[in-house]
Amino acid sequence: MRTLIRPIDEGSLCDAKAILEEGGVVAFPTETVYGLGGDARSDAAVEEIYRVKGRPSDNPLIVHVHSGYDLSELVVDVPYAERLRRAFLPGPLTLVYKSKGKVSSRVSCGLDTLAIRVPSHEGAQRFLRAVDMPIAAPSANISKHISPVTAEHVFADLQGRIPLILDGGACIGGIESTVCDITGDIPVVLRAGLVSREMIASVVGDCLAYTPKEGEPVRSPGMKYKHYAPACETHLFEADQTEALRRACESFTAQGKRVCVLCEHAFASSLGGADVLDLGSTPEEMAARLYSLLHEAEARADVLLALRPCGFDGVMAGVQNRLGKACAEDRKQ
Repeated sequence: MRTLIRPIDEGSLCDAKAILEEGGVVAFPTETVYGLGGDARSDAAVEEIYRVKGRPSDNPLIVHVHSGYDLSELVVDVPYAERLRRAFLPGPLTLVYKSKGKVSSRVSCGLDTLAIRVPSHEGAQRFLRAVDMPIAAPSANISKHISPVTAEHVFADLQGRIPLILDGGACIGGIESTVCDITGDIPVVLRAGLVSREMIASVVGDCLAYTPKEGEPVRSPGMKYKHYAPACETHLFEADQTEALRRACESFTAQGKRVCVLCEHAFASSLGGADVLDLGSTPEEMAARLYSLLHEAEARADVLLALRPCGFDGVMAGVQNRLGKACAEDRKQ
């Protein structure tokens, strides 16, 4: 199969719709990462998404719709959901509702819920309006690899596997959307992202953070498996382990290995001649740069040494989650 990267215009959108109507999949941009989309109503299309990615079949998908889509066709609403939608949508917030069963059961892996996202990216909105169907879409990369934030990242992973990549430029948000379960009286964040638990609580009065339970089915993407990992060797150091990181850098360099150090800006200048990947200073900068820098590390290093940045609240909860899964945690999953 030949994979084309095309700008988002009338011709490419027409072709994308035709591919989707035939049960195929296409890649498209959002403000967070690129998605791999198929018709959420079609078992065959959803199975194709899992096949192309090599994604575990118990890892649910998010359904993407345009800003004018009638959500009542797909899900059961709750009283406080409208306040969240007014505050944060379109944007990087996925809301998990009770499903009306109008999409393939494979989307939610048999659960009675459905995760819905309304991306704010102009190209994503053009695509979703043009096809006018619920689009199931995980990130457009091989399962567990670094999420793609450019069309070229998608091409590197999925060349020959999909027919079309809609090029909307580089994603500006960086990490995937926050996933928030709103099926109960109090919303619960299942996956941290750019819309923080604190931001949600400020709108509806309270918001909890989910704690996984042994043996419970996966309720959201990004909860169970190792994700976001570069192909190079990785080591994650805590914020107070700067000297251990320096010793590791010297040791690997002495072995003739190419080493990159990923860290926040405050520490970057103290590393002398090391090949430093600067995450930035603010949580928003770190979120926006993380995946691009992991792709850079993969391209130019044998070993990536990451220093965990300070802070775990707000947007940093999502940054810390992605960095941990990419560089050290959940190695056996």
